[in-house]
Order: sequence, then C-alpha cells, then structure tokens
Amino acid sequence: MDAMGELGAAERERYARHLRLPQVGEAGQLRLKRGRVLVIGCGGLGSPALFQLAAAGVGTLGLVDADVVEASNLQRQILYGTADLGQPKAEQAARRLAALNPHLTFQPLRARFAAANAAELLAGWDFVLDCTDNFASKFQINDACVRHGIPFCHGGILAFTGQLLAVHPGRSACYRCVFGAPPPERPGDRLPAGPLGAVPGVIGTLQAMEAIKHLLGLGAPLAGRLLTYDALAARFREVPVARAADCPACGGGRRQGV
Repeated sequence: MDAMGELGAAERERYARHLRLPQVGEAGQLRLKRGRVLVIGCGGLGSPALFQLAAAGVGTLGLVDADVVEASNLQRQILYGTADLGQPKAEQAARRLAALNPHLTFQPLRARFAAANAAELLAGWDFVLDCTDNFASKFQINDACVRHGIPFCHGGILAFTGQLLAVHPGRSACYRCVFGAPPPERPGDRLPAGPLGAVPGVIGTLQAMEAIKHLLGLGAPLAGRLLTYDALAARFREVPVARAADCPACGGGRRQGV
C-alpha cells in the first residue's frame, strides 16, 4: 500500500473519476484512503457494502463475521462463489476484496459482535456499518456505538423490503429511540421468507454511501430519518424520527451506558 499521505500513480489511475469530481478531488480521495470503516456482518448487506467501500478506496476495512459460506447464501451474498462453500466468510471476503483493490488494508475477524467484545471491536474506527441479520446484534451494535460515540448506519431487509438509518451519537435518534427493544425470541420460529436477492444489494449500497459521505464530509447524513424501500412498488419512503427522552441508550439528551 502506498504512503497514507499521498496517492500513487496506480491509485490516481484507479480513482480518476473521483479525482475529476470537484466535491472529491485529491483531497477527498486522500480522506477516503485514510478512512477506517468497520462492517459487522459480511452477508447479504455486507457484500455490496464492502464491494462499494473497497472500490471507492476506503483505506482500511474491518470485516466481522463468525459464519462460513453456505450454498443458500449465494443467492444474495455476492462476495462469494461456489468454490468458497464451507470457508470462513470474513477471510474469504477479505481475499476477494484484495483482488478488487490491492491498495487497501483488510482486517478480517471471525467473531460475533457481543457486549463482551464490543469495546475491543469498535476501537479506532471512523464509521460502522450494521449489516447483521438479527435483532440482538443490532441492539448491541447501537448501544455500543452510542456509548463510544461512533457514528454508524443500520440496515435491515425482509422479503421485498429494506430500511436504513444513520445514527450520529449525541446528534440524532438512535436505533433504540425508534425500535425500543428486541422482540422476544420464540422457540420454533421459522426463518423469515426471502429476501429477494437484489434487495440487500440496494440497502447495502446505500449503507456504503453513508460511510463514504461521512468520510468525505459531504451531503446530509441519513440521521433523524428512517428510509424504507419497497422493491415491488419501486418506492422509497422517508420517515422522520426523533430522539426519545426515555431512551436507555442515548437518553434523548444525554449519552448513557446501557
């Protein structure tokens, strides 16, 4: 990898279209190169998000996932191929992304995000993408990011729909402000239907855009706004959300531990 303080000739050629954007240019591309984004979950949402972040030139990418590649993943988890079946997702994803962009640093970690390892996993990152597929992880990521003051973007998918929300601790509503608490787990619950494979591609790409905007300091973050997507109707809907005064994570006006 070239020195973090400059762009090499190969990088200038690779990012030529970015360098021609007045809003990005060389200064912006260097900000991306110095950026550090942690992606928790390297599946349906994490695959497109990681592809976009790597292609854009985000210099250091963390990949957290404890699972291995299964055949049923391949309908939507576009980082992987048939030859990857049975292999750890985080390591295989890092290899695939390194083939796309060898100028980056990848930090794969085969682990599950939990309260016990949250502080260690979050240390040193500029932005976090919640690309997990279960409520427990989503609430844990929210609580830990709020506690440590790290901005993140939640993504969720179901069947033909998706949603996302950016959280900037101390400035906007957090995930708990909007959704309260995880629903109770019931023994025998069936796996959710879907999703249609292209839906996480849309939501994961939008999550990557939130991280890129944050690193560049461009545009308006998707904070205080829940964005929903209905693939069958080809319709996005934006729902304003406010901080909850009784939120146990952010306290509505003060940051608290949970």
